Amino acid sequence: MPERHLPYLRHERVSELIRKELGELILRELEFNGAVMTILEVDVTKKIDYARVHVSVIPSAKSEDVLSVLHGHRRELQGKLLRKINIRPMPEIQFVLDHGTEKAAEIEKVFIDEERSGQVDKSA
Repeated sequence: MPERHLPYLRHERVSELIRKELGELILRELEFNGAVMTILEVDVTKKIDYARVHVSVIPSAKSEDVLSVLHGHRRELQGKLLRKINIRPMPEIQFVLDHGTEKAAEIEKVFIDEERSGQVDKSA
């Protein structure tokens, strides 16, 4: 039986490459004063003209500060990224906060609290 080949999706490969290389650049180049920033996902448009970089920040209270640092260094990061991976056209990078992990942590806390209160009820 012949092997089926998936269509060549360049924008998906570019997304993964940008996520990896940009993460390494940010780790080496930037500091966030007590905050931890993680790139969760990079969405690149099919025309490869824009890359939306979804970031998570811990603690969330420093999210706006981290986003400000990222926006301030956006052009510099984009230039270094272009030299590193040499993609034409280089997508314009846009940083956005992703609150998914924060919401997941809130939901987990609710489950833990419910579980604890259920354990207290069982022993009473």
